[in-house]
Amino acid sequence: MALPIASSSLSTTPLPLSLRETPRKLLSGKSSIATCLQVKLKPSTTRLNAGKPASSACVPLPPDRPLWFPGSSPPDWLDGSIPGDFGFDPLGLGSDREQLKWFAQAELMHGRWAMLAVSGILIPEWLQGLGFIENYSWYDAGSREYFADPTTLFVVQLALMGWAEGRRWADMLNPGCVDVDLKLPHKKNPIPDVGYPGGFWFDPLFWGRGTPEPVMVLRTKEIKNGRLAMLAFVGFWFQTIYTGKGPTENLMDHLADPGHCNIFSAFTSH
Repeated sequence: MALPIASSSLSTTPLPLSLRETPRKLLSGKSSIATCLQVKLKPSTTRLNAGKPASSACVPLPPDRPLWFPGSSPPDWLDGSIPGDFGFDPLGLGSDREQLKWFAQAELMHGRWAMLAVSGILIPEWLQGLGFIENYSWYDAGSREYFADPTTLFVVQLALMGWAEGRRWADMLNPGCVDVDLKLPHKKNPIPDVGYPGGFWFDPLFWGRGTPEPVMVLRTKEIKNGRLAMLAFVGFWFQTIYTGKGPTENLMDHLADPGHCNIFSAFTSH
């Protein structure tokens, strides 16, 4: 999950006059000018009041960011620090900030799985149309025969998914504890954000190591595509149940006769 950087003013804010003219007697006690600087110029962490670790690659969206309803005011807990934050939470589900980071992670993972699922439905249908695959149907793919029996496939998938999800859960509890990036003596690896492991294995083109603003743009695009994919998968599911056809064939039917082959035809009698 993209989390905000605690913006420090140490490098841009001049010292207050009271600190520049600190009496010499201040240095003779237990306090020191370094202590005063640390107290007076402590980096602002007002946006990290949920106990969230600072992001190494992402910055919050500005206060004037686009909202789901123009002119509305976002709730306090949606401060623009999460990619895809458009101020939409009418039920107040994210008011608990500790729960909010779990919800954001759940949405991110469901979106990624949905994008894989939609690709896994559309690409084979496209290959079938080109003649590379025969008798393809994503809806009853679980009933087909594969290189192993269903029980073996289930156990293997359960073990692999359990291992991956266990590591992801551990990373949420202790960010950075499952970092698998290559450790090179001349290279300093950035601190990975929860949900964005990056590094050589997950970001070989180093898109996530740019300046913070483009990284937030890329993460926002990812979550928006993930949301669209989740809606698309639900649409594929209902279409197949109602028409018995795949999404590509349904699209062709709609383009051929949009007046009769549309969502409203599901509510009309035959």
